[in-house]
Amino acid sequence: MKQIAFIHDWLSGGNAGAEKVLNEMLRALPGTPVYTLVHKPEDFKGTPLEDAEVHTSAIQHWPRGVSHYRTYLPFMPYQIEQFDLTAYDTIVSSSHAVAKGVLVGAGQLHISYVHSPIRYAWDLYQQYLREANLTSGVKATLAKLALHYIRLWDHSTANRVDVFLANSEYVARRIWRTYRRPARVLYPPVDVDRFDHTHPREEFYFTMSRFVPYKKIDLIVETFTRLGKPLVVIGAGPDFDKVKVLAGANVQLLGRQPDEVVADYMARCKAFVFAADEDFGIVPVEAQAAGAPVIAYGKGGTLETVVADQTGVFFGQQNVESLSRAVALFESKAGQFDATFIRHHAEKFRPERFRTEFMAILEAAEAAKVRGEDPEKAVLALQLEAL
Repeated sequence: MKQIAFIHDWLSGGNAGAEKVLNEMLRALPGTPVYTLVHKPEDFKGTPLEDAEVHTSAIQHWPRGVSHYRTYLPFMPYQIEQFDLTAYDTIVSSSHAVAKGVLVGAGQLHISYVHSPIRYAWDLYQQYLREANLTSGVKATLAKLALHYIRLWDHSTANRVDVFLANSEYVARRIWRTYRRPARVLYPPVDVDRFDHTHPREEFYFTMSRFVPYKKIDLIVETFTRLGKPLVVIGAGPDFDKVKVLAGANVQLLGRQPDEVVADYMARCKAFVFAADEDFGIVPVEAQAAGAPVIAYGKGGTLETVVADQTGVFFGQQNVESLSRAVALFESKAGQFDATFIRHHAEKFRPERFRTEFMAILEAAEAAKVRGEDPEKAVLALQLEAL
């Protein structure tokens, strides 16, 4: 039996999309050890990670390392390289920052599931500097130098990966642009069974997200305040106070809520509203699992998960006017959206499908490695066969 290890950037900050992918990998390969920079066990109660064998880096023991790990970003490339993985035949990294840069030997197989190349070092570099108020001054210069170093390191470590997996075609294109390497798309798992699509639709719109700038919750709230249409918002984060100021009497800000409350609103809302440019976007798929049509920004992963005029509608620009037109378009078509059809569309993202495809990819890559062939070609050929 091949000895396998998983490596993930960090396990602190909640059970988000990347962590849900890792949990499904653990369900497919229970007992596999996990290496990560920092670990906050209480965030993963009730998941496979709760009982996993987890190894952490030195950052775990640094001042506020678990809670403020992002401040140690310049040290992360060095720390990820300190893990000794020589005992394993196969390394599977789950990476949106530095995990893909782990050191591997010539005889080892490295498969990297990339949720995104480091966005704040590449695509969101200028936006990140603006939002962090790091456009001028000594601190800005140091931040720019650190991110320049991260880009150089990130690009150079692409050669440490045998097979790239991407969570969407959108990310696969970014992997090609950043590393000049092809990637096989393996859509993330979505727990569709959490949701009930049989409830009657009510008249309120719904959105849920972390309150951070790129999620554009402020845009959604401002638009619905102007339209005067009922909107329910679940979520918390640094932008909460900014959004609260924009909210009219027709907007309910419920803060963070348990999963069952989220599922209930998903099941009853008139439509789910999503304004972010996401790499994949699990939440719009969850909404569709609940039978809810989606009003989505027409860029990024949602173009692969929402079907225009069948499971939702798109808007073309992240501004009030464009979203308002999309809401009007949706209401003109509202009668044509069928909850059963929408749910059926979401079924293709089931966790069982993810685990089956993940294991097929892993087995194809390992078999190619044993034969002395190129694992990347074997996995890409597997993708063509699947099509």
